[in-house]
Amino acid sequence: MMDTMPTDKQPMIRVMAMPADTNSAGDIFGGWIMSQVDLAGSVVAHRYVGGRVVTVAVNSFAFYQPVFIGDLVSCYADIIKVGTTSITIEVAVFAERNKMENPVKVTQAVLTYVAVDENRRPTPIKKT
Repeated sequence: MMDTMPTDKQPMIRVMAMPADTNSAGDIFGGWIMSQVDLAGSVVAHRYVGGRVVTVAVNSFAFYQPVFIGDLVSCYADIIKVGTTSITIEVAVFAERNKMENPVKVTQAVLTYVAVDENRRPTPIKKT
């Protein structure tokens, strides 16, 4: 997994952390970050599968540093495994605190999605 923010690819999601995203201590709520990670992973899974996917597992999730109001949060996602009906995605999250600092890695996660048909039943992934 990447430890520095990649310069050769675009993030799946880039969003600024806002006051409405804080917990009772005034820091950005971990659940908000988890939601961004799930969205970023699902974009990659959906593109690969070419259809609907659902999240079936959060295999791992680690918070390394807090995210603060005003941080520009970028989520980068990569496929690490494709099965018959499932796809596993690794997501790295970086925060840009201000123009004077290098982006810092704040979160890393691995999630598994399953391709589903119109009846919400698992469907085989066509290899691309």
